[in-house]
Amino acid sequence: LPQGGAEHFAATIRALRQANPAGLVEVLTPDFCGDAQALATVVAAAPDVYNHNMETVPRLYRTVRPQARYGRSLELLQRVKQAKPEIWTKSGIMVGLGETDEEIRVLMEDLRAHGVDIFTVGQYLRPSLKHHDILRFVEPEQFARYEAWGKELGFSYVASGPYVRSSYFAEEVLKGALDLRRLRAERDQ
Repeated sequence: LPQGGAEHFAATIRALRQANPAGLVEVLTPDFCGDAQALATVVAAAPDVYNHNMETVPRLYRTVRPQARYGRSLELLQRVKQAKPEIWTKSGIMVGLGETDEEIRVLMEDLRAHGVDIFTVGQYLRPSLKHHDILRFVEPEQFARYEAWGKELGFSYVASGPYVRSSYFAEEVLKGALDLRRLRAERDQ
């Protein structure tokens, strides 16, 4: 598709807005291979939430996301925030692919440094024998630590648990982030 389908994403956002002006729109896109114009096309349609998943830590990109580039994904998320600061930026990862908890912490720091507002982390579950092996099952207590790290780092909202996916209760995640923003604004007045 031209520009990685950017115009299709934008047209869908516009159609949703026309059908339900009060609705909230979240879009999940690829990295458009770094095409700034493709990104600008989607951002101009003004989704409420712009989601682009990092999926894993940088060390595992070659095996888990061979066509993607870690820095390019971070740059995409940062460009969204720079172009339209009112758009919530969101990203998620799967754990259990061979990453360390320290690598996850660094990834979370990178996301915050690039303006990401919402973070999701869930357990990788192998969809078929052709896919990457599960190298560890993360304990619920560690998912609680990821959530605590996210709060410490200043994410507006963190969804962390074995069955969490980036689309996991997307409406509730956004409402939680909005509630937190409101509470912080009231506190700071």
